Amino acid sequence: MDPIRESMTGAVVEDVQERLASLGFDIDEGERKTSTFGSSTANAVARFRLGQNLPLSSEVDATCWSALVDECYQMGDRTLYLRLPNFHGNDVRCLQNALNVLGFSCGEADGYYGPHTEGAVKMFQENVGMLADGIAFSDTFDALERLRHVWAGKPANGPHPQSGMGFARAALVLDEVHIALTAEDPIARNVAGRIWNIASATSQNTGLHLVESIDATTPADNAVLVLASTPRPAVSNVSNVTMTEGEDLALRLRTALESARRKPPVIRVELPGGSYDGTFTLNDSQMLAVSLIDALCAALG
Repeated sequence: MDPIRESMTGAVVEDVQERLASLGFDIDEGERKTSTFGSSTANAVARFRLGQNLPLSSEVDATCWSALVDECYQMGDRTLYLRLPNFHGNDVRCLQNALNVLGFSCGEADGYYGPHTEGAVKMFQENVGMLADGIAFSDTFDALERLRHVWAGKPANGPHPQSGMGFARAALVLDEVHIALTAEDPIARNVAGRIWNIASATSQNTGLHLVESIDATTPADNAVLVLASTPRPAVSNVSNVTMTEGEDLALRLRTALESARRKPPVIRVELPGGSYDGTFTLNDSQMLAVSLIDALCAALG
């Protein structure tokens, strides 16, 4: 493209001015009314280029134009997926920020839709009961929008360390919230039993109770947790939260609970390892139970 430079007028200048204004750059009202590339427009272009680490200039060349278009994308403006070259822009960075805050780590929010971002999108989709294909389409953006009150304005610095909840606070949560707990297999039932033991020891009036199946829940239940030691079936619309090492389980549980449309929400919790070969120990069961009840109380607290 031919550079757009000072003293030019017309629709292309108007487009540049509107994009710069949407990014917060001040442009003289007279220049905008006449679509004239004047001194204030040139100053805005120079400052934009500086912020994008482009060579110092007041012209809008092809590289500058591409960067300007990228920065004007809002999350949901286009479908995002893994490709070469990677999608890049403000919409990708906003998506990465939201996912990082919700506990699905993309790493640094660099604005590039690379493998780490695709992986985080897949985990989020599975977490809220969607097809986990890694394609950020309108349904994915709708799910994120319903959670805006959780992630908007929060710091997003990649993985968030999980911290334990105090005994008194955990007891209060267990008193106030009614949770039905069930399991799909013997290993998961072992963990579920230990969770109930811990909850009962934490609070005499715990609202957490064991049920044989989802069908045995009561109207008073605020949530249903289904533990499993196997991966989620390929065809399933149940929210699935994996207890992956290094991830923030409490944030991902909260995401699944708040995004659920079914009332009470049914959350499948996939225990780490996928399947066990006979090496599952009582210590493993206890550690998983402690981690899960701590994360659950933090998610509901």
